[in-house]
Amino acid sequence: MLDPSKNLTGSAGALLLLLAASCVAPEPEAPAAPAEPPVALAPSTPPAPKVDLAAQRMEEARALLAQAETDVQRARSRHALWTKAWEDLIAARNAAAAKDPEAVTRYSRHASELARLGLEQLAYPAVK
Repeated sequence: MLDPSKNLTGSAGALLLLLAASCVAPEPEAPAAPAEPPVALAPSTPPAPKVDLAAQRMEEARALLAQAETDVQRARSRHALWTKAWEDLIAARNAAAAKDPEAVTRYSRHASELARLGLEQLAYPAVK
């Protein structure tokens, strides 16, 4: 009759031989002919909506106008508002009513700058 310990050794040996054979790296294949580049398909997602550039500029100009309004009001409340800052704010408002984003931007930035300078002037002594 068969000895069970010899059967186990034979099975284990066969298993080790099978594992060793599977670990052998396959031979490299010859490089295939270069494939044609894939054809670009139309995107499946819809294109982004086109943003109206003029409307976008006007929104940015309105944001600058709102900042200028805040800066001028802050300078006015501290009694540091310069006349030119107020005039530029009025000019920016008029340009916004006329829908001229370039003028709104220019006047708003100048009004904000002058309002900030008026506030900075408060840090200096009035008389030496």
